[in-house]
Amino acid sequence: MNKNILAVVGLAGAGKTETTEYLIQKTGWPKVYFGQAVIDEVLKRGLPLNETNERLVREEFRAKDGMAAMAVANITKLNELFKSGSVIIESLYSWEEFVKIQEEFGENFKVLAIYSAFPTRVKRMEHRAIRPVSPEDLAKRDYSQIENLHQAGPIARANWTIVNEGSLAELFVKIDEIVQVINTQDESPNKKN
Repeated sequence: MNKNILAVVGLAGAGKTETTEYLIQKTGWPKVYFGQAVIDEVLKRGLPLNETNERLVREEFRAKDGMAAMAVANITKLNELFKSGSVIIESLYSWEEFVKIQEEFGENFKVLAIYSAFPTRVKRMEHRAIRPVSPEDLAKRDYSQIENLHQAGPIARANWTIVNEGSLAELFVKIDEIVQVINTQDESPNKKN
């Protein structure tokens, strides 16, 4: 059986969280949330868990390990879980993180990009229950994530891209198709798709 490190990537409002949760439910694979390393460090220092302290720690991580810092901080956990089977990565953002994970796991590293058009993402983000986002703020966030986090690289280099413009049920059907491909590759590692 092949094992995979599967990163789910995409811009805010594309459907990464729904995809990740569904994948966990469907496959039983554990998830490594890259941001957890920051949260753990904030708590270890006895600081209140808030955006300011998380940013402070995240910037310290990046000052030490560059834009691959979140991958560096999670490599040990990924390797430990990978011994038992496939693993899902949530919140891989930067090109440098992509490169670091690819160097570590080679062909076992796969990327699933979730894409939704900006107007679709605006509708989702404006109406979400927790921390709604205005169209202007979403546009700023997109530019920041692309320019500062180099987020476009992992999206462009994805093994699979799901266009998520419809319902959750439609998204789940598309995810099922990807899981089927992954499982087929597991059964026949030499089979070309």
